[in-house]
Amino acid sequence: MNPAQQQAVRYLDGPSLVLAGAGSGKTRVITSKISYLVGQCGYEPKSVFAVTFTNKAASEMRERLIKMLGAERVLELNISTFHSLGVRMLREESKAAGLKTGFSVMDAQDCFGLIQSLVASTDKARLKAIQQQISLWKNALLDPDAATHSAQNAMMMDAARVYHSYQTSLRAYQAVDFDDLIMLPCQLLADNEDVREKWQNRIRHLLIDEYQDTNACQYELMRHLTGVRAMFTAVGDDDQAIYGWRGATMQNLARLQDDYPVLKLIKLEQNYRSTQTILAAANHLITRNPKLFPKQLWSDLGTGEAISVSRMDGELEQAQAVAIRLSAARTEKRATWKDFAVLYRSNQQARAMEQALRDLRIPYTVSGGQSFFDKAEVRDILAYLRLVANEQDDPAFIRAATTPRRGIGQATLQALGEYAAKRHISMFAAACEQGAQAAINPKQLQALQTFVGFLQRYAMRASQPASREHVATLLDELMAAINYEHYLYDVSSDDRAARMRWQTVLELLDWLKSRATESNWSLSELVQHVALITMLERQGEQSPDAVTLSTLHAAKGLEFPHVYLIGVEEGLLPHLGRESDEDSLAGGPERIEEERRLMYVGITRAQRSLHLTWCARRRRGGQDQACEISRFVAEMGLEQQPAVADPGASLTPKGRLDMLKAMLLKPGAS
Repeated sequence: MNPAQQQAVRYLDGPSLVLAGAGSGKTRVITSKISYLVGQCGYEPKSVFAVTFTNKAASEMRERLIKMLGAERVLELNISTFHSLGVRMLREESKAAGLKTGFSVMDAQDCFGLIQSLVASTDKARLKAIQQQISLWKNALLDPDAATHSAQNAMMMDAARVYHSYQTSLRAYQAVDFDDLIMLPCQLLADNEDVREKWQNRIRHLLIDEYQDTNACQYELMRHLTGVRAMFTAVGDDDQAIYGWRGATMQNLARLQDDYPVLKLIKLEQNYRSTQTILAAANHLITRNPKLFPKQLWSDLGTGEAISVSRMDGELEQAQAVAIRLSAARTEKRATWKDFAVLYRSNQQARAMEQALRDLRIPYTVSGGQSFFDKAEVRDILAYLRLVANEQDDPAFIRAATTPRRGIGQATLQALGEYAAKRHISMFAAACEQGAQAAINPKQLQALQTFVGFLQRYAMRASQPASREHVATLLDELMAAINYEHYLYDVSSDDRAARMRWQTVLELLDWLKSRATESNWSLSELVQHVALITMLERQGEQSPDAVTLSTLHAAKGLEFPHVYLIGVEEGLLPHLGRESDEDSLAGGPERIEEERRLMYVGITRAQRSLHLTWCARRRRGGQDQACEISRFVAEMGLEQQPAVADPGASLTPKGRLDMLKAMLLKPGAS
């Protein structure tokens, strides 16, 4: 380790903030400090806590630490995401938090459905805005009453009214959302001295990864967990703070110095990833932002290739040119496909790029888009199957009971949830009890009991011994019984969209049947493993030889030898969206500064070469519109260099296709 890294690892005299520039060995510092605490300073592994934002980052830390400390010690360490730590705290302190031990965690899509039922609207933009606003309030530690007082316009007043009903419903269901996993433990630690002392005594040292992405609620959670001893190490980079739209605040960096006057500041400025040419461009760009903690990245990896900037006629031409250049570069540099990444600001930009790569038969993977298992129709079907495996699964019960509609409304579910909470049982079990009759009117109760009876019969059949025909038959019969295909056409105004969604359901059913066959599982056994199976299926190979297509947000934390950053133009990067959109530039200079940091993240993903492209025109609203190169390119301070020509600029579409075919036939191409 270099001297700054060593200082960050060994400093134990109080709280410390490690400003870790892009590619400066942030994860190495965190894992080395944990190893130092346990291996050389005598800390018990169970007293060391590390929190980060993704399961992937937590897994990477564990893998590195196993090599340093051994698997047995690492098992005792507490390395998790913020949300996983929150779940653990609420499970352990459920009584103090006013929750049953088996409370449910509702994900974003479940919560969107709850808000939709409360608002009784199909206006997705409005519903999304309300959900986002409630999330921001929770991240800022504002309850419904405080949110009402802070509401500044009609939209916020609307959201505050929904927030009251939303929280009432969650409590009735004995459920929490993802934001509650931070907010509720934070409130509990603030209000309950016994719980607070218990957790403060448990944690001897807390390490916070990606500190710049924390929100006000996470900051308070950290303060309550570390107490007056304040033994923590916060590691982050203010230049990579790109999540302001979801509540992260740069103020948390400034607050550290105010709240902890003895804070030790350590800067990691040596970059081990990129050439000096790439770092110089990144440094030039980011100096345009006001700096709380100035730093200058540097590298001893040499000057490297010049950064190319290319003007393209349009989006199609851009995608084809990048695909051609990428294919040629792979041959010339004797590289693999996974050495290349194409990055962009918005998911919509991936479509043309995917088509161009398919035309050239270039393998690729897409990051930052919607997973197959996140699609509403897939989640609807899995909700039924989750209930078959576990009748305690309240979010699955709520989703299945209302999709398709069967006369069970929001008021009924809320009444059932309140009854279940009093009895400390699941909503499924509550619907079977005679006592529920007093809480629910007869018509709704009959609909509930019909639904529960159907699921009970299905669960009994699903637990029978495995056979290929058995699983396939049960799945097909379930689809017929709930009449899901008919439901899709009913709720969609577009037959084509309904057809595509039904095709997705058929794809899911085929997948489930094949997995049951391969493993000789009954349907019950299949569903018990479905969460793990879907996770593994989504991860696929650990490192497939394929080009990565990714949004800039999803690319954070990744690195590639060769990066193509496309659509570097005004309106895309910086992004110009709707006023209510998370991508909007509403908010003035602060929003432009965040967009600049996003560009900085894109630049610093590149190790050896960086290629920027922009379109002179782009089709919007059915019309071609002129585009301008992004202001950020000039701010990178690139020396004047000849523009890189589009190899197919003068060709007809057929000519371009012929050129693509010729590329495939080149010696060494594949």
